[in-house]
Amino acid sequence: MKTKRPVQQDEMRDEYDLDYSTAVRGKYYRRLLKEGTNVVVLEPDVAKAFRGSAAVNEALRSLLKMSEETQRLTTRSGGRRSG
Repeated sequence: MKTKRPVQQDEMRDEYDLDYSTAVRGKYYRRLLKEGTNVVVLEPDVAKAFRGSAAVNEALRSLLKMSEETQRLTTRSGGRRSG
């Protein structure tokens, strides 16, 4: 003879019962833009090379510094022109 299973009650707490009819799409969007928050998605092979966002920022700052120094070496000076 089969026994009846007890009826499962909703175990979700009241504070998790969200009413999505009052939700506002993009509520924090303007604030995030104002604060300058960016989200960048890295390809999996690139993400493996970095421990976290601090490591990515450090690598990019290093690249920017090297780029600026290299640009100064290749830019013509404002001195006399030959010819």
